[in-house]
Amino acid sequence: MSSNREVHKDFLYYLKYKDQELIDLYLELRTFLLDVYPQATELLYHTHALTSVYSLSEKLGDSFCMIPIYTNHLNLGFNKGALLPDPRKLLKGSGKLIRHIPITNSEDFDNEDVKNLIKAAIELSESELKSLKESSFNIISKIKR
Repeated sequence: MSSNREVHKDFLYYLKYKDQELIDLYLELRTFLLDVYPQATELLYHTHALTSVYSLSEKLGDSFCMIPIYTNHLNLGFNKGALLPDPRKLLKGSGKLIRHIPITNSEDFDNEDVKNLIKAAIELSESELKSLKESSFNIISKIKR
């Protein structure tokens, strides 16, 4: 299902200015994440980084993961990564909650350890969400151009 989900035109507008290697890596990571949770709602932002956020609803507060794309690199971010089980110590960062995995190639994310972190992040978000209704995915662009 996820491999058929097109990238929103507003996001593509800015994504095309990135190096092709970074674009390809982003698309692979996005597909991987959406294969784990195909019903995720995608919230798209262009602030200090071009970012796709993955949420259980249309609210940023219900999100579990994000992919910020910077000039020369990207990360797989976890909004409440400090609360997740991370036996392999994949998560980086020292903030109160947010943690990330630096992504330089597909081996950095295409494995069971990262899949388990994503699933744990989803479970944590679901446990905090008051009402989760079954629905199909949405893509919501917050990008101003």
